[in-house]
Amino acid sequence: MKENTLKTRLDAGETALGPFVGFPSPAMVEMMGWLGFDFVIIDCEHGPADYETAEHMIRAAEVAEVTPILRIGLNAQQHIQRYLDSGASGVLIPLVNTAAEATDVVNSVKYPPMGKRGMFGNRPTRYGSMDVGEYLERANEQTFVAVQIETVEGIANQAEIAAVDGLDAVFIGPGDLAVQLGVPGQQMHPKVLEAAGQLVRTIRDAGKHAGTLGVTLEQTRYWHERGVRWLVSSGPRHLQNGARGYLEEIRGSLGL
Repeated sequence: MKENTLKTRLDAGETALGPFVGFPSPAMVEMMGWLGFDFVIIDCEHGPADYETAEHMIRAAEVAEVTPILRIGLNAQQHIQRYLDSGASGVLIPLVNTAAEATDVVNSVKYPPMGKRGMFGNRPTRYGSMDVGEYLERANEQTFVAVQIETVEGIANQAEIAAVDGLDAVFIGPGDLAVQLGVPGQQMHPKVLEAAGQLVRTIRDAGKHAGTLGVTLEQTRYWHERGVRWLVSSGPRHLQNGARGYLEEIRGSLGL
């Protein structure tokens, strides 16, 4: 199993930038890698990608040497490990509200004695050609484990969640937090910033990495100045911004 460069960067105190990719498109993942992002999050929560498509997207990430993380909507061991058996370098599990739920994520990702993941010699072991003991040790070391806090219940249990052994990071979901706090669509609203700011402090005090969205320059700067080093943007938004900028420039130049 290759070095997880996302873990390496964050553990060294460096900033890691990467997009969500919700389109079921290996080509988009590969493009994001060649552009120089540090990781991609293949979105299997809101996006339509299934197991087979996710595996091809992981292959595309490997070609472009960018770390593939999967956001998986269902916190169930058989579901999570099936995606991991496709070769993902880590997972991001949304809507985690309690320490018990966070522990379930760790158990699903890590092999014994650190967790309860079942063993299967598929892609991660080069289809059984690797030494099993070596693979298990590397997988437990290198696989990135993250959960999302994005509800009032999760906020109430933040200290217990952040303290769970085996977690690398906690991601703060500002979109859902805004809805929960009664200001939908306002990710930079003072209510959201206050709640998210406290989450960042709690996560960092627990020795974990804090992550959140950095879609705009304003949002990215704000959280980076407050110690967030795992910053996630949007692949579709990058395409939209590029296309919109092109149309505005060309139409303005041609008087269209």
